[in-house]
Amino acid sequence: MTQILILPGIGNSGSEHWQTLWEQKHSNFQRVIQDDWDYPICAKWVERLDEAVAKTGKDTVLVAHSLACLMVAHWAQTTKHSIRGALLVAVPDPDGEKFPSEAKGFTPLPKQRFAFPSLIVASANDPYGTLDYSKQCAQHWGSDWITIGLAGHINAASGLGVWSQGEQLLEKLLQASQ
Repeated sequence: MTQILILPGIGNSGSEHWQTLWEQKHSNFQRVIQDDWDYPICAKWVERLDEAVAKTGKDTVLVAHSLACLMVAHWAQTTKHSIRGALLVAVPDPDGEKFPSEAKGFTPLPKQRFAFPSLIVASANDPYGTLDYSKQCAQHWGSDWITIGLAGHINAASGLGVWSQGEQLLEKLLQASQ
């Protein structure tokens, strides 16, 4: 069975966030726990992700939100592990004015193509990253790209609940990566 690793961004994903709701709904979804959610250090987050993937194996799909998307980009450049794919939701711009100063080591952002299929999901009114920025990331990383309209930062504040559209996008990624 495919293992889904839930990768929240800074602050972790709270009880109303779609990542938490997905994890509660599906037995094969598991959150990667970081040591410090509020003052993230990229190298430490990447190390924790690599440990998790080492345990779950090749049939793993990453579901990253916000800052965790940048972590995946850094991890993809250094890991020796293979995965099935990644769903990257609301990629933030680390050079943007709203990027959290507490997050350290996420720049410069790797621009090499991923060795696995990926899909970037973007919102037209995300305060942390523009559509143009997420498209550039998709081009660099070899990711498919989709916009879901006006959905803010695609988080709990966006009022998405379980975000069934996101589940459908994950299912398409799973089918495409078989």
